[in-house]
Amino acid sequence: MTAPEEAQRVQEAVRRHARNRAFAEAEQVISLVLADPQVQEAREQVKAAETQLGTELCARLQPYQDRYDQAVREGDVARLAGICPGKHGRWGRICVLDDGHETSMEEPHWGRNSEGQPIAWVGSAPDDW
Repeated sequence: MTAPEEAQRVQEAVRRHARNRAFAEAEQVISLVLADPQVQEAREQVKAAETQLGTELCARLQPYQDRYDQAVREGDVARLAGICPGKHGRWGRICVLDDGHETSMEEPHWGRNSEGQPIAWVGSAPDDW
């Protein structure tokens, strides 16, 4: 191995080490923040409010859930393409309203969480932060 190749290999190893250390430190800080009792209480309050609002909107917005379920069963790509792209499936949430609903209908995202409960939310904040 030539001297320039060796220098490049060392530089890449140093960058990898620095990146891995930064990620580890960030994960530690995030874990500490999320473990804070006040953060956990705020999380529970947000979750309760989202569940309450989801339940309140259920009677009016259930037809959207039914339409979404039918489109999934039938593989109706055209219908699914018109549904809100603000999917939050990572957190067990999939908005079933029409694309643009936040401005045209002035509605929050609405659907069901991973436990099957109706849930409404604004923006992209996850329910398990």
